[in-house]
Formats: sequence, structure tokens, C-alpha cells
Amino acid sequence: MSEEKKGSGRGRWLVIGVVVVAGLGLVRGNGHDGAASADPSPAASSAGAAPSAGSSAKPSKPPKPSGVYDPADYAAPVRQYAAEAGVNPQLLMAILYNESYKPHDPELERAWQRGKPDASFGIANMHRAAFDDTKPGRPFASRQWEELPDDRDLAVRAAAWHLHDLAAQLPARPGVSLTRDELVALGYNAGAGNMLAFARGVKTGSQAQSYLDRLRDNWPKSGEAVK
Repeated sequence: MSEEKKGSGRGRWLVIGVVVVAGLGLVRGNGHDGAASADPSPAASSAGAAPSAGSSAKPSKPPKPSGVYDPADYAAPVRQYAAEAGVNPQLLMAILYNESYKPHDPELERAWQRGKPDASFGIANMHRAAFDDTKPGRPFASRQWEELPDDRDLAVRAAAWHLHDLAAQLPARPGVSLTRDELVALGYNAGAGNMLAFARGVKTGSQAQSYLDRLRDNWPKSGEAVK
């Protein structure tokens, strides 16, 4: 999201990814941006999972999400929560693609957040203030921002409702050539105040324009993913 500087952020993620992953022993394969872990293979996940007859062993918990993921794998929750929040599923998917620039291993996210308390969490890169402002009265009102790295469905749902709230603030007929979805995406990146300024015709700065350019690049594959 907006408050982080994406250009320098990529470089910092590369550095902290190598340091933290090596230090915490998280390297389990080739990861996103060279810093996150690979998902376990189906064979490894299922080995020994079925207890023998008469066994009282409890089913094992599903593995935590790793840093390697394709936003298109979350097409089902994107469609579900976009419909719930009344937003365009293609926009929500495009946001996930835009926000996939950094590794999303839960432990790596928390290690980064300890050094940078205002960092964002989850695959939608949501900040604490945005999450806390969005959740009242919503189906996830009892959930906490700290849960986002471990619960990707929650991250998608919260992002969908945040997009809903941003869209509700736009005038009915913005006087610019940008589409409503583009303005809402800029609001997700740069905040509601900047979104409304852009809707009045204020020129986008370099950072917001870069986000918009990536959104447009990701738009076609986002539409294919949510068909």
C-alpha cells in the first residue's frame, strides 16, 4: 500500500529476506524475490497424515502459508469477498498482483515489522490503521490485524471491504479520465485524501503513477484469473 515506498522497498526486502531467512532457518526452497520458502510437496504434506484404524491421533493442522504464491490461486476468495463487499473482483485481484512485489512468508513479515513497526501485513499489504478502520460492523470485526500474515482469506476479505469504503467516498462523476476502479486503486495505494485529489484533477506523482501503471499492466491477467 501507499505509505511504503515501493522502489526502495524492493531492495530492502531483498536484503532483509536474505538476512532474516538465513538467521531463522526459514530457507526451504526457491522463494519469491529470493527470500521466501516453497510450499511443501503434496507427497510431503500427505505422508503419515491418515491415522491407522482405531487411532486417536488428531488431524494435523494445515501448514502455514509460505512466501511463494500466485495471486491467481486466490481467485475463489477474491470472487467471494468482492461479491460480499460489492466491488469489482478484477480490481481486487489486480490489487493482489500489485502488492505481490514483496515476499509474504509470515515469519519474514513479522521479522520485518519488528524493525519497521508501521509496515503492512498480509498478501494485500494492509496497514494496521486501514484494517482497524475497515473492520467495524463487518463479518471480520472480531479479527486482529496481526492475523493477516497467517490467514490469506482474511487479508483478501479485508482488502475487499477497504476498496468498498474507498469507492463510497468518490463523487458520482469524477471529472477526470481515470476510471473509478483506477481511482479506488490509487486510494488503496496513496490514501483516501489523495484519491479524492486525483478525482478532482490533481496530477498523480511518480509513486502513484507507478502504481497505476502496474495496475494497468496487471489488469488483463487479473480479469482472466477471476473468470
